[in-house]
Amino acid sequence: MTDPTSPSGTPLCSPNASLTLPFPFLREGSRVWEEGKEQPLPRELPSPLPTKRNRTYSATVRAQSSPLFKGVCKNFCRSQGHGFIQPSHGGDDIFVHISDIEGEYVPVEGDEVTYKVSRVPPKNLKVQAVEVKITHLNPGSKHETWSGQIISS
Repeated sequence: MTDPTSPSGTPLCSPNASLTLPFPFLREGSRVWEEGKEQPLPRELPSPLPTKRNRTYSATVRAQSSPLFKGVCKNFCRSQGHGFIQPSHGGDDIFVHISDIEGEYVPVEGDEVTYKVSRVPPKNLKVQAVEVKITHLNPGSKHETWSGQIISS
């Protein structure tokens, strides 16, 4: 009797037959360490700050129900993806992530903004600005759109 074959031409074997795999057997995502070599460090560590994409539903609801505040953009670095807002009522500067900025312009120093606040886990002691909207562009400064077009105001 001949062995049955699969459509691809490889012989079929019983599910009870033992399967031998050559060592090391690599699966997707697995790593085999070679003796004497140091492991490479990860290129980017995951951010501990909740961005718009990874914020939980309950945190989003709490942020949306918070009051609207006014402030001035203290600084913002597009390449690093974050900046700080100086609240108009005083107090500590508030962190803002690039994913929480709404509108077509990249904020620059001196822009007036409105924002809501969301607590930063795990201890919920600090806050970050969410739903940031530029209400008044700083006159006399160059503004850039997210697409890269530069506009003077």
